[in-house]
Amino acid sequence: QVQLVESGGDLVQAGGSLRLSCAASGSIFSINVMGWYRQAPGKQRELVAVITSGGSTNYADSVKGRFTISRDNAKLYLQMDSLRPEDTAVYYCNHNSRAGVYWGQGTQVTVSS
Repeated sequence: QVQLVESGGDLVQAGGSLRLSCAASGSIFSINVMGWYRQAPGKQRELVAVITSGGSTNYADSVKGRFTISRDNAKLYLQMDSLRPEDTAVYYCNHNSRAGVYWGQGTQVTVSS
């Protein structure tokens, strides 16, 4: 079992910044992929960014150049700059390894215009 707890979601004006954090605990294998996904009202959950245990990253086209994913041992971060109203969503932390696929409870990000 892997437990994931997100924090950092908030209400922010367009053009502002937020930093999301995700603390992972439990059966964390050294080889894993962690990522951030988001789900806006009425839409499917979508990938925002992922990072492997080796440090390779991948971003959704919509956030490239504005968001930065990073990790430090069992913590995952998402630095979000130049936020837009369309970034409004619940953001979920994801952990994927041979232990299985796990999700956090989500943290709300709201960007006002």
